[in-house]
Amino acid sequence: MTTTRALAGSVEPLNPFEHPAVAGAHAAALRSIAREVTETTEPQPPAVACAGILAMLQARGVLVLTGAGVSTASGIPDYRGPQGSWRKHRPMTYQEFRHDPAARHRYWARSYVGWRHLNRAEPNRAHRILADLERRGYVAGVVTQNVDGLHAAAGTRRLVTLHGDLDKVVCLNCGNVEGRINLDERLAQANPGYAEAVAHDPATVNPDGDIELDAHWVERFVMVPCLVCGSDMLKPDVVYFGESVPLERKERATAMLASARSLLVLGSSLAVMSGFRFVLDAVREGKPVGIVNQGPSRGDSRAAWRWRADVGEALGELEEGLTQGAV
Repeated sequence: MTTTRALAGSVEPLNPFEHPAVAGAHAAALRSIAREVTETTEPQPPAVACAGILAMLQARGVLVLTGAGVSTASGIPDYRGPQGSWRKHRPMTYQEFRHDPAARHRYWARSYVGWRHLNRAEPNRAHRILADLERRGYVAGVVTQNVDGLHAAAGTRRLVTLHGDLDKVVCLNCGNVEGRINLDERLAQANPGYAEAVAHDPATVNPDGDIELDAHWVERFVMVPCLVCGSDMLKPDVVYFGESVPLERKERATAMLASARSLLVLGSSLAVMSGFRFVLDAVREGKPVGIVNQGPSRGDSRAAWRWRADVGEALGELEEGLTQGAV
């Protein structure tokens, strides 16, 4: 439904971005997207950082917080790495998605094509090692900022998907939840041959499934309505920039940290507060923090251990150290 106002005998659509709360939230989201994390604290020599994090794992009770760097080996790009997609393509804010029908339609046209690439992704070495370390009792649980579902696919059991999961779609109008595969089947019926006809480079797919798409393809795309209320307000059940993490997820993740002995951050620059706050809370509770990331992290100055490394390779070394120590 379009909100309107009368002006000199005519009717003009209301711009929701004129509302201070919407405009303010959108501006804050843009600042979060644009935040660059720079080197402020020297990482330790790899052997030193590895030994410190290994000791954390040997003590057990480690809560692991993961970011996009865990999934890059599965072919899913990150936002802020050296080849980060945000430098080429700014992700949509929640305010744009909710209040701009054209932006919402553009997202679905592009995501309909890009999601196929994400849906084919398989867990990589890092996902499998973390699931194994949980099974062996070293890892107490995983809180992930990723929305690709790969931790669950690898077998991690005690898992909080902080930012949601792309395998579900929610209607912002009535709250109905639909599986993404079911929605994809409906979209395929409404757009026969569309996905096959659109040429795209898999390397351009963003972490949320969005891709670059020419305007004429966006115009040709046909969106389907909510199965319950008929609205076009369908949204991936993930947390967008400018949107809050659902309270239930936040509480579960906070409880996991409260019962953990330490925090290990893997593959995240911690640029957004929803992840960074776990480091702040851990330090406040006197729990050691280890960070493994290929680039600088917002939490480096607060971490006991800082290891610049590929996450999969680092976890391989840690797994080997745990196995040798158990002999």
